[in-house]
Amino acid sequence: MKVINLQQIIDASKLNRFHLSLLLCCIFIIVCDGYDMFMLGAIIPALMKEWHITPIEAGALSSYALVGMMFGALIFGPVADRIGRKNVILLCTVVFSVFTFTSGFAGGAASFGAQRFIAGLGLGGVMPNLIALVTEYSPAKYRSTLVSVMFSGHALGGVVASLLAIYLMPGFGWRSVVWLSAVPLVLIPVLFKALPESLRFYVLKNQTDKVLSILNRLQRDHVYGPGDRLEHTFAEKNAGFPVKELFRENRAFSTVLFWISFFMCLLVMYGLSTWLPKLMQGAGYELGSSLTFLITLNAGAVIGAIGGGKLADRFGARKVLVIFFFIAFLSLLLLSFKPGMLLLYVLLAVAGGTTTGSQIIANSYVSQFYPAEMRSTGIGWALGIGRLGGIMGPTLGGVLLSLNLPLQMNFLSFAVPCVISALAILLVQEKFGQHARRFGPAARSDLHMS
Repeated sequence: MKVINLQQIIDASKLNRFHLSLLLCCIFIIVCDGYDMFMLGAIIPALMKEWHITPIEAGALSSYALVGMMFGALIFGPVADRIGRKNVILLCTVVFSVFTFTSGFAGGAASFGAQRFIAGLGLGGVMPNLIALVTEYSPAKYRSTLVSVMFSGHALGGVVASLLAIYLMPGFGWRSVVWLSAVPLVLIPVLFKALPESLRFYVLKNQTDKVLSILNRLQRDHVYGPGDRLEHTFAEKNAGFPVKELFRENRAFSTVLFWISFFMCLLVMYGLSTWLPKLMQGAGYELGSSLTFLITLNAGAVIGAIGGGKLADRFGARKVLVIFFFIAFLSLLLLSFKPGMLLLYVLLAVAGGTTTGSQIIANSYVSQFYPAEMRSTGIGWALGIGRLGGIMGPTLGGVLLSLNLPLQMNFLSFAVPCVISALAILLVQEKFGQHARRFGPAARSDLHMS
C-alpha cells in the first residue's frame, strides 16, 4: 500500500496529455467568452447608427452584460465550490452562447440590453471556474503560466471578434457577428466528455475510480490502485456562508486589496475595449483602422499575459503585476499625445499587454492565494466586485465622449486607475496566502482508496 499526498502529486507532475486536453477545452471556452464580451466594441458604432442612440446609451449596453457578469461571478463561484466546477462551467457556457445568439435578433436597444444581461450571467460565471480548475491541476512551476495561457484566450476572443467584424459587417451587417456566438453549443457534448471535474469534488464524493484515473493520468510513470491511501488537505465543506472564509485566517486585508485592484483594472480593460474604436475615430482615424487598433490592443494582451505568466512563475506574480501596471499607466499616457503610426501600434500592444494581460496574471495570482475549498469563491468574488469597475468603464467612456474633452483627458482617465491597482497589489500580504503555506504544516486528512 502506497501513501500518496495528492497536492504533491499535482505540484510535481510533468506536463502531459492530460494537462493539454484540459488546457485546450478551457481555452476554447474562454475564447468564446472573450468573443461574446469584446464583440460589442467592434459593433457598437453600427448599433449607434442603426438605433440612433447616444454614446451614453451605447455605454449602458455594454454595462448590462457587465452587471450580469458581476452577478454570475458572485453566484456561480460559491456554487461551484459546493457542487463541483465542471457542470457549472458547461451550464454557464450554454447560457452565454444561447442569449448572445438570440440578441442578434433584437430590434432595439432595450431588447438587446436585456439579453446581454442574461448572457452576462454565464460569461461571469464561467470565468472563475475555468481559472480555479486550471489552477487546481497545474504543476507548481507552471501554474501561473498555464492559467495565463488559458485566460489569454479571452483577449484572443477579442481579436477574433474584431477580425470577423472587419470582414463580415460590410456585407452582412453586425448581426452576423453576433450569431456566430452559437458555435460552442455544437461542442458541448465533446466538452462534457473531455473536461475533468475538480479533484477535490471527486475526493469528497468518494468517487475513488475517478480519483485513481486522474492520478494515473497526471503521473504516467506510477500506477495507483484501490489499496493505496491518499493524504489530502481538502476541507470537508465550507462552514456557513462561504464568502466569510475569504476574511478569515488573516485574509481580510488582502481580499479587499484584490477587490480594489480588480475594480480598477477591469474599469480600464472594458472601458478601452468598448470605446477604443470610437476614441480613435474621434482622433481622426477611419473605422477600419480603429478596429485594427482594437486587434492590436487584444493581441498585445495575449502576448503580455503569456509572457507575464512565465515571469510570474519565475519572479513572483506580485512583482510582475506592480511593474506591469506602472507600464500600463505610462503607455496610456503616451497614447494621448497622438504618436506616429509605428509608435502608436507599439503603445497599443503594450497597453493591452499590461492592462488586460495584467488582469489575466492577477486572476492566476488570486486563484493561488486561496485554498481549494474556496478558490472559485475567492476568484469569483474578486471578479464580481471588479465588474463594478467594468460597468463604470464603458459608462465613463460614454460620458467622456459626450463631453467632447481633449484626447489627453480621455486617456488619462483610464491611466490613473492603473496606478491605484499597482498600489493595491503591492500591499497584498502574501504570507497569509495558500501558495505560501502549501509546503508548510497543514491539517491532513486520509482517504483509504478501497
